[in-house]
Amino acid sequence: MFQYAAGRALSLERNASFHLDIAGFNGYELHHGFELSRVFVCPVEIASKTEICDILGWQNLPGIKRVLARPSMDIFRRNGFVVEPHYHFWLDLKHIPKACYLYGYWQSERYFKAFEPVIRQDFIFKEPLDERNAELALEISNTPSVSLHVRRGDYVNDPKNSNVMDVCSLEYYREAINHIAKRIEHPVFYIFSDDISWVKKHLSMAFPCVYIDHNDGLESYKDMQLMSLCQHHVIANSSFSWWGAWLNPDPEKIVVAPKHWFRNGNNDSDLIPDAWVRL
Repeated sequence: MFQYAAGRALSLERNASFHLDIAGFNGYELHHGFELSRVFVCPVEIASKTEICDILGWQNLPGIKRVLARPSMDIFRRNGFVVEPHYHFWLDLKHIPKACYLYGYWQSERYFKAFEPVIRQDFIFKEPLDERNAELALEISNTPSVSLHVRRGDYVNDPKNSNVMDVCSLEYYREAINHIAKRIEHPVFYIFSDDISWVKKHLSMAFPCVYIDHNDGLESYKDMQLMSLCQHHVIANSSFSWWGAWLNPDPEKIVVAPKHWFRNGNNDSDLIPDAWVRL
């Protein structure tokens, strides 16, 4: 979603076409692969091999592309091969060639803030909620609802991810809950997690809470949809709940985010919007 939003905004700014290279999802085992066009109404055009090769040439070979993405290899990249140089906002993106191939995560609202209405329109969920989720959505809209997301899964079980991403501490969640409770009367917490049983066992609450544990597999995205309907949010260091909170358009919402996003020291100073609170 971050990659799409950054690319879409750049294409609108330049009045240029915007195509997505989804070849990297071939054999992708984490999550459910490429889902943007299945989940959202956003206009998705897939880049052809010819279009990619017109920009990258021989550098489009998967192994070559990964090597050239290393910072030390920047002098060898073709002019249109644009690699994100770091994890915080890169101002020089505006100076790249019009015909370009973006490689990176682009995890900052600053890349697409100027086109926020378009991005919000693109990320409207395509399918209506089923009966069970529609009932929850109605309940959420009629209570001082707070989404709370606990991300474990691959952060715990996948060595590659666990070396980069930390798991938010119980102390963080307790501080976030207290922060919300001091500002909202009678909050009701809607708990989302890929490990609900762990949350029930370890995170006790003095407030009403509802555990959402039925949206799994290809229906997992509906958790994000329900999150976006809540009035306020406690997010994990996860793009899933980041977007669940961002898709709530209410300017008065309270969003609490963890102070530290990465375990490995990546600069995350631009990842959280200024109006959100970091604890």
